[in-house]
Amino acid sequence: MDVRFVAGVTVITSDPAQDQRLFAETLGLPLRPPVTDPDSEYVYSEEVAGTKHFGVWPLREAAQACFGQDTWPDTHPVPQATIEFEVDDVESAARELTDRGYRLVHEARTEPWQQVVARFQSADGLLIGVCFTPWMHDDPAAP
Repeated sequence: MDVRFVAGVTVITSDPAQDQRLFAETLGLPLRPPVTDPDSEYVYSEEVAGTKHFGVWPLREAAQACFGQDTWPDTHPVPQATIEFEVDDVESAARELTDRGYRLVHEARTEPWQQVVARFQSADGLLIGVCFTPWMHDDPAAP
């Protein structure tokens, strides 16, 4: 697998308001809500040095994105964070992971924000994505 860069790091929280205060007000990170989903409690920045994307993701929204339900299932450890690794071919990367014995949370798919991602978890529950994020490339259409 050829990882090109770390696309993002996101805190997963059961208390979005408290963690938004911590990261935005206390630490001073320039977090903002997504313009494409005004009802979301997700906040993020693409202006934090050292990462292309830093976010604070409500656990409920992470459960929706991964499992299509509002609660995290008991069959998987509850994650506290996610890290996403940018690859050119998400389907091939996902296949390589399953060939090596990793169980995907979900197969490669295109999210509403147009990122292609497949997710799995580490032994301790870290949510890990292999992804292709079009706006992080000079030519968003080309892998």
